[in-house]
Amino acid sequence: MRDAAVGFQCPDCVAEGARTTRSGRTAYGGLRPTNAAITSGVLIAVNVAVWIAILVTGGAASRLVDLLAMRPSGLCLLGDGGFNVPEAACTGGGTWLPGVADGAVWQVLTSGFTHVTVLHIAFNMFALYVLGPQLELALGRARFLALYFLSLLAGSAVVMWAAPEFQATLGASGAIYGLFAALLIMARRVGGDVRQLVALIVVNVVITFAVPGISWQGHLGGFLGGAAVTALLVYAPRGPRRTPVQLAGLVLVALLVLGAILARVLVLS
Repeated sequence: MRDAAVGFQCPDCVAEGARTTRSGRTAYGGLRPTNAAITSGVLIAVNVAVWIAILVTGGAASRLVDLLAMRPSGLCLLGDGGFNVPEAACTGGGTWLPGVADGAVWQVLTSGFTHVTVLHIAFNMFALYVLGPQLELALGRARFLALYFLSLLAGSAVVMWAAPEFQATLGASGAIYGLFAALLIMARRVGGDVRQLVALIVVNVVITFAVPGISWQGHLGGFLGGAAVTALLVYAPRGPRRTPVQLAGLVLVALLVLGAILARVLVLS
């Protein structure tokens, strides 16, 4: 790894991504992006737009947080500040906080675009700004998006199973940890020096467990999802079978992740 103006770069990964197997293709079969920063820029813009909407509608008390953050099961917030689980209890001033098992299935995705504090969104978006273009340059836009969203959903799946049933989880950290895993797998694939990257991941793991309120479940799921997706993409056999093999692998990962979420919903329902 080498120091750069914004953090670090993996020169071996970028060089491998720049190598062509045929005109207009990356080393892993994706279409070469004309501007590798566009996709990450759009993802950052969406995250910032949601954060501003939350900020102007009440911050942590915004109803948008209740609707967009992920909660495995819903619960009722009573008027006196207490909590009650059944939806039927939401009478006389109670507010229903929906959960995935109660039909708010969109939360497995929207939670990855939801932030409340400045520090939270700043850290996640800075990491996306640094890592995203490198990975898109090496993988191509479609494969990078598959990596990002499957990491996000994998983080949600582990949260569904391992986090407290009524606890809300939010933030893009699951997807970001998927990008960390992707860079690590790619650097190992091309024989790069990963010591700085491993050190950075270890520091983030320590922070995850040392700072209260951080979802280790989302981080773990995102990292495992990102590692699985990247391994499928970079170790797929070269030649005409590469894209079908990659696509089949991505579909399999998506089915496993969505199946895990559905299984938990059935358990909680």
